[in-house]
Amino acid sequence: MPSDAVRDPDVPGPDRAKTLAEVGERAIIAMFTTAAADGGPDIVIGSGDDAAVLDVGPTVISTDTVVQGRHFRLEWSTPAQIGARAVVQSAADIAAMGGRTVGVVVSLACPADIGVGWLLDLNGGIVDAAHALGARVLGGDLVGADEIVVGITSVGALDGLAPVTLSGARAGDVLAVSGPLGAAAAGLAVIGRSGPAPLARWRRDADPRATVTEAFLVPAPDLGEGIRAARAGAHAMTDISDGLVEELVTMSVSSGVALAVRSELIPRLPAVTDVAALLGADADEWVLTGGEDHQLLAALPPAAVPSGWVVIGEVSPGPASVTVDGRRADTMHGWQAFG
Repeated sequence: MPSDAVRDPDVPGPDRAKTLAEVGERAIIAMFTTAAADGGPDIVIGSGDDAAVLDVGPTVISTDTVVQGRHFRLEWSTPAQIGARAVVQSAADIAAMGGRTVGVVVSLACPADIGVGWLLDLNGGIVDAAHALGARVLGGDLVGADEIVVGITSVGALDGLAPVTLSGARAGDVLAVSGPLGAAAAGLAVIGRSGPAPLARWRRDADPRATVTEAFLVPAPDLGEGIRAARAGAHAMTDISDGLVEELVTMSVSSGVALAVRSELIPRLPAVTDVAALLGADADEWVLTGGEDHQLLAALPPAAVPSGWVVIGEVSPGPASVTVDGRRADTMHGWQAFG
């Protein structure tokens, strides 16, 4: 049951060198739940009981699961990065509804020979990412498995706003994104060729590969932009997890409208262009289909685009379709869970 556990300085800490099998499930849960931090005004009962109790009014709930070997590799990511990344991708769905993440619930499956230190570092990454969102870890579940699986359920509040759905895009709206795209896909390409080992040297040398690698390992979108867009009057919104084109297709079909974007308008970090040149890759492909940046895509009235957002296209009457630079995007595909 991972939590916002804080250790009493007068109590000896756990032996990080031991395994889960050696210390037992109860001891691990106790490490996670003892002396839980203050939950804040939204949380009536936090971690440590049979379930959490919240007082947030209309509630937004989203869940995401990351699986070892499918979504992360132990040789690529630290446990703290794995935990933080899992929180961000779940909380991004709350932001896409115009909500504020209040808390997260963690389901963790792992082998018995996993190290205690690894588990504590994973929990630390989860806690830090939740706190960065103004949220708290509300508890969870711990089970044995042959591989590591981390499930994050995020709970959010709308704070009086109406939820922003995928189906609300209207003809005459513009399409806008909350931040640059393509960095996570570029980072994956870099790690796939070089592994993460040179990261410290790249960072020291201001190498663009460091920028995109870090963007892949732990995406850092400003998820508060979801609330800003909702308050501004966004008609439809989603987070860009599976690639811009995939999200555009989903929004188009859900809203029954035609969406058109221009690739030269889509914001990207200079490092994405630099790394594409270095690897002989197509930066536009990363920007359009890469995914995992977890920036937000919204359809809004032209006068309602929040400052800092970038307009990349427009919404026209249906039937549903997506075009990029005037060409239909039927052959462009982002992440496919069973592809």
